[in-house]
Amino acid sequence: MTSQDKTQDTQRERWAAQIAALEAPAVAPRPRREPLSAGRIVEAALAIVEAESFDAVTMRSVATALHATPGALYAHVRDKSELDDLMVGSLCARVDLPRPDAADWRDQVLDVCRQLRDQYLQYPGISQAALQAAPRSLDTLRINEGLLAILLDAGVAPQTAGWATDALFLYIAAYSVVSLRRHPEEDEAAETADRADVLERFLMLPATRFPNTVAHAAELTAGHGHDRFDFTVNVILSGIGPGR
Repeated sequence: MTSQDKTQDTQRERWAAQIAALEAPAVAPRPRREPLSAGRIVEAALAIVEAESFDAVTMRSVATALHATPGALYAHVRDKSELDDLMVGSLCARVDLPRPDAADWRDQVLDVCRQLRDQYLQYPGISQAALQAAPRSLDTLRINEGLLAILLDAGVAPQTAGWATDALFLYIAAYSVVSLRRHPEEDEAAETADRADVLERFLMLPATRFPNTVAHAAELTAGHGHDRFDFTVNVILSGIGPGR
């Protein structure tokens, strides 16, 4: 075989390889894994809470969801306690704060409390984190600052405003925990049935030993949805009017 024949063979092989490449299925480039960050870790943790529960969140479960090792998470989040704080802060960041209006301060405070309550209820049990330690997240402190601004603008004394804000935070968190235990599925029919059951139990009590409970059983079991939440927040606010 002459050198010219060898050259032609080589060229044919290259040509055949090019044709084969055209017909071969395209191979999608391997997607680059998004780098870990505190924000991604918090998002993954909240997804676990929403799908399962707050108790299901551990550094290991979050790492598994992110296809990472638990050790990799510690470069961005110090420990589970900080992760809890960041999750609560992330929910607080979703709350809209109004511009203080002294003429409408009670409704403004109630609206902020309702928003935070609804965020807690969307993520079962996460309000436990708000009860376990003082907030360190700037997003959580933003809510604190917003409530203080409303109360101070209305003429409430600084210490009273501060203590009232703390009481509101505690109540919202506690209410959210208890509310989920009573009506985990937030089913109106289930709530009505539960209330009817409690009413029946109260009416079965001996009136000689529980005269007030039996006499006012209907009033004791009254209320729908979050009526009691609004009532309690308004009770707190009624004791902290301007000048107090």
